[in-house]
Amino acid sequence: MEASPTPPSFDRYGPDEPVSPVVVSVPHAGRQYPAAMQALLTVPVARLTALEDRHVDAVAMQAVEREVLFVARRARGWIDLNRSPLRDRDPQVDAGADPRGFAAQASDKVRSGIGLIPRRAGGADNMWRRKLSDAEVTARIAQDHAPYHAALDGALASARARFGVALLLDLHSMPPLPGVVPAQVVLGNRHGHSCASLFTDTAAAIVHETELRVAINYPYAGGHILASHARPRAGIHALQLEIDRSLYLDEEFDQPGNGVATTVAWVRAMIDALAEVALSTTHRIAAE
Repeated sequence: MEASPTPPSFDRYGPDEPVSPVVVSVPHAGRQYPAAMQALLTVPVARLTALEDRHVDAVAMQAVEREVLFVARRARGWIDLNRSPLRDRDPQVDAGADPRGFAAQASDKVRSGIGLIPRRAGGADNMWRRKLSDAEVTARIAQDHAPYHAALDGALASARARFGVALLLDLHSMPPLPGVVPAQVVLGNRHGHSCASLFTDTAAAIVHETELRVAINYPYAGGHILASHARPRAGIHALQLEIDRSLYLDEEFDQPGNGVATTVAWVRAMIDALAEVALSTTHRIAAE
């Protein structure tokens, strides 16, 4: 009997040739937990939903109408597409990681247990029964991480070739932030390095129109996806969008709730505004 084919690790939606300079990415909403992963967990799979950008793909699927859209299927607990496969390997769970390099250059994210292969989740300091071998991690990179990023590269290059500019909108969600008046939306541009300021200003204006509270780069400035795909001087920009989960999930933060339609509407308005700015001010953006 032939083995069942491995299901694709992400879905691509939209036309083969771009009709908009905006490309949308949803890397952390995957809910596929492979059997090989479940066999190694020290916690029930249900506890790992806290790692997910829970059902933010439901927002994306309704908000994106004609743009190219990528939605990861694999759970973030299997491999994190927003972490570097070179710098973010954690030697506490990954036998192929170099502990000397980890000590020298590990990010705060990796040190806290949410590296390329997350370690801390579901109430456990280590959610794996044993270290993963270098071969196991390398396979996840080759089968899941690399294809997603290659597909993003291709879509952005096509949009840049057609329109003279491309913008990646990397869509995430976050738990409600602490504070007296916490932000409900966070826009990340890697402190000005991943996109022209006009894109950030345009997105922030849309959020303000909805009377939601917005923050820029704090506490989320953007991760590996922005760092590896944004090349503003070459006309490829990238902006991260974090949405408070209470805006679109139910009271248990588990399923899409009554706020989905409202969230979809302003995300759609943001995409339209960003595309309009990109198409009408290409030369100005390139000069920034």
